[in-house]
Amino acid sequence: MPSPTYTGDFETAAIPPYDPTGSRPLGGDYNPLPYAEPQATAGRVVGSGGADADTDDPFRVVDRRGTQDLGLLFLRLGLGVSLVAHGLRQLFGWWGGQGLTGLKSSIAEAGYQHADILTYAAGGGQIAAGLLLVLGLFTPLAAAGALAYLINGVLAGVSSQSQGRFDYFLPDGHEYHIMLIVVAVAIVLVGPGRYGLDGDRGWARRPFIGSVAALLLGIAGGVAMWVFLNGANPLA
Repeated sequence: MPSPTYTGDFETAAIPPYDPTGSRPLGGDYNPLPYAEPQATAGRVVGSGGADADTDDPFRVVDRRGTQDLGLLFLRLGLGVSLVAHGLRQLFGWWGGQGLTGLKSSIAEAGYQHADILTYAAGGGQIAAGLLLVLGLFTPLAAAGALAYLINGVLAGVSSQSQGRFDYFLPDGHEYHIMLIVVAVAIVLVGPGRYGLDGDRGWARRPFIGSVAALLLGIAGGVAMWVFLNGANPLA
């Protein structure tokens, strides 16, 4: 539509720019549409400039975890309580355990050097790792320590059997230890979840590089302890 002051064919029909501050008046009766700043809603990420931070997926659901944290809590509690109970049984002879003397003898019979030191390290390390897992504190390192201990347990068990044969199924196999190793690896990789003292840390929300490093540390630590403190080939 021509403006009321139309002067001919050479008049331009450019719309004046809209100034949201209202300091620049608009000519004529033209009223622009009101401008609304985009707001952040549930499941939508809005950047500092008013636009969606993720333009490829603007309605991406953010941080929906459901019952994942509750499942990780039970996983931690299961492994942690088992380690604490086993350590107390070994050190103090509770629940039919062998106590310090029996533990030291079994470690020496398995071929380990410095059995007197390893007696306290094995029992105390189990209790410490188990408590940290229950609390959800320094969880990747605690699970890596548990993993190292469990790997040593499997190697010692295989070495004690005739011809170093690996049996999986109980009662003579290592089914129980393998399952605990799987649980420890899972905790290292997925993190402790939010129901723990590590709930606000990066390895609880988005575990990645640190979890891989802790996993490698646990495996290497278990193998290194066997090599340097025992030195026997469990499959020989």
